[in-house]
Amino acid sequence: MSKLRIYFLALLLFTGILQLSYPVQSQSSSPLILVLTADGAITPSMREYLKRGIKIAEQRSAETLIFQLNTPGGNIEPMNTMVQDIRESSVPVVVYVQPRGAMAASAGTVVTLAGHAAAMAPETTIGAASPVGAQGEDLEQTMEEKVKNMLKATVRTLAERRGEKAVALAESTIESAQAVSANEAYQAGLIDFIAKDLADLITQLDGFTVVLASGSHTIHTQGALTENVPASLIEQLLTILTNPNIVFILLTIGVQAILIELSSPGGWVAGFLGAICLSLAMYGLGVLPVNWFGIVFLVIAFILFLLDIKAPTHGALTAAGVGSLIIGSLILFNSPGVPSFQRVSVPLVISVSIMLGIFSLSILLFALRALKVPIRTGLESIIGKTGIARTDINPIGTVQVGSELWTSELEPRAAPIQAGERVLVTGKIGIHLVVKSLEENP
Repeated sequence: MSKLRIYFLALLLFTGILQLSYPVQSQSSSPLILVLTADGAITPSMREYLKRGIKIAEQRSAETLIFQLNTPGGNIEPMNTMVQDIRESSVPVVVYVQPRGAMAASAGTVVTLAGHAAAMAPETTIGAASPVGAQGEDLEQTMEEKVKNMLKATVRTLAERRGEKAVALAESTIESAQAVSANEAYQAGLIDFIAKDLADLITQLDGFTVVLASGSHTIHTQGALTENVPASLIEQLLTILTNPNIVFILLTIGVQAILIELSSPGGWVAGFLGAICLSLAMYGLGVLPVNWFGIVFLVIAFILFLLDIKAPTHGALTAAGVGSLIIGSLILFNSPGVPSFQRVSVPLVISVSIMLGIFSLSILLFALRALKVPIRTGLESIIGKTGIARTDINPIGTVQVGSELWTSELEPRAAPIQAGERVLVTGKIGIHLVVKSLEENP
């Protein structure tokens, strides 16, 4: 086969692989609608997901981007960035609170109002957007007034095109944490549509005019192609890492692995695993509203576990460590004022703490048992074993035990041993073995 033909076949194979990896988008005159689905707290990972979706929509000249949202709220910083990304988008962004029973609470209210169009499914709610501190606590009065006034100004700007009634309702979600149903929000003009599902929303959007940064734009959805944009693997991972239960598990595994490495240096697996778990946990702790005072109790807990291994107290320090771990975890994640969706599961904390205590206690028991086992190395390990006399022993000769030859002496009052006889090692004198004929040991 000629080189040219080989190169040609290789080119065809490479082109086929590229087509499998990156499907070519078919050219069509039908409008394109991209759909993103976000379910959970508003976090940096959700912000990046929305930002990526808007970028894809602009690159592909999509007719509109529908952002399906179900959130109990979240931090103000990613919320502000999401609002900015939506308002600066050259493609209309429609925020759709769904499915039935979903909510756009707290920061989700502001994100919903930021959409060029807003919709809710029946039996959904919106509101309760009063600000709280980084640890979920009520803000100091002066700071609370500042943050509330800032948020009220933001929602006024976003809702002013919807009328005075909508502006008043938007402000009340900030001022008095008011929450309303989909029907109440629609009647007040706070949202544009109530849609029973995505298909219903797309139908209602046809011919609807929105105001973009570039000016008015009429959305055309008739015959549109709908394409879902799923969260990437990294975005999904970062979302998982903002789950307080996952963060707690990573934290306990990471610290325990580091303690194992410190107590038995020389390996690398435990230290490597611990470093990874702690790094992932630190990301979650940086996003979640935690009370850092709880870290003090966690550190004390693991110190107690380590001390009980190094200086055994028959489990007393381990029991104290379990109690300290439970208290520290609850202080860290479940301080008063923290929203329920950002709290760690109490049964999980108790069960993991008890399991960790049992694990530490097991190590302690193994350590105590090892201390009671007599040293059995060198000559001591040979006593009680049998061998073969390689020379006559009367009273000194050579015995083979296992693969080793030893100078041996007869046991006092033992009969001489002939070469080839089996012998029993009964003791040692210096570096010599003491033996007797195995026939004398019935």
